[in-house]
Amino acid sequence: MKDRIKKLRKELDLTQQEFADKIGIPRDSIGGYETGRRNPSEAAISLICAKCNVNEEWLRTGQGEMFIKRTRDEQIASFIGSIPVSYTHLRAHET
Repeated sequence: MKDRIKKLRKELDLTQQEFADKIGIPRDSIGGYETGRRNPSEAAISLICAKCNVNEEWLRTGQGEMFIKRTRDEQIASFIGSIPVSYTHLRAHET
């Protein structure tokens, strides 16, 4: 699994710190997973899959596609949810 976690992180173009922040676990845990010094807990595996839209079977075994296929509506919703919105910017457009 260590190679797949690193491959996923590289595919997402994230540093270990950025990846750790995205899934909400310490950076040193990511380093441990990637080197094989540590095995991810069930909770960590679930977080990786949920936060990164990863196929759990691929993460565990290498079988199947890396990412779960999403509908166009799911892709749009995910994109819109990732856009930071400034409240003051919105207020400036109210007249």
